[in-house]
Amino acid sequence: MDHAESDKVRAMRTEYGKAELAESGLLEDPIAQFGRWFDEAVAAKIPEPNSMVLATADGSGAPSARMMLLKGFDDRGFVFYTNYQSRKGRELDANPRAAILFCWQALERQVRVEGAVGRVSREESEDYFHSRPRLAQIGAWVSKQSSPVGSRSELDKRANQMALKYAIGAVPLPDFWGGYRLAAEKIEFWQGRPSRLHDRLLYSKQSGGAWTIERLSP
Repeated sequence: MDHAESDKVRAMRTEYGKAELAESGLLEDPIAQFGRWFDEAVAAKIPEPNSMVLATADGSGAPSARMMLLKGFDDRGFVFYTNYQSRKGRELDANPRAAILFCWQALERQVRVEGAVGRVSREESEDYFHSRPRLAQIGAWVSKQSSPVGSRSELDKRANQMALKYAIGAVPLPDFWGGYRLAAEKIEFWQGRPSRLHDRLLYSKQSGGAWTIERLSP
């Protein structure tokens, strides 16, 4: 097999240069800086600007990653929701640390966040769960996430049965479903620059709660 760069891949090369990221333009608080960039991604009409890669690892250190949707962020951290019995849930039980990555290609920007992960309160999970469309609430009951399923028809049958079960009244929050919050310890802001000399500025949280900022080599 020829491992050389193919013509098709070579044609996809990108030359960055839409903006720069200087220390003088940063906010002192990385959550506020993330909020600024997130608002700019929304203003740029980037599809699903809250989409992110969530990377976890099991107890042996074997990694896995998947696309998720960010559902909230503040000084406490970054929130997402899932089935606690899913692969990611099991891995977070064994190794409660994770990394998330946002990529806003139209703005030539990335944000990487690393830190410890814990479950949000039951009340927070309840509030979010009941804000979802009703069929999505039922779907949370139907899916034994990450577990094998015999066929699509089996899944559809289970969905129809659950829809009948909860045809009247509120759909209860499953005990196995809810939110996680990643408490940021490191947040890196990446801005594409010409000649692959990208801007990378890293916030690191210190033991007293203050943040330090340093520039990383591209």
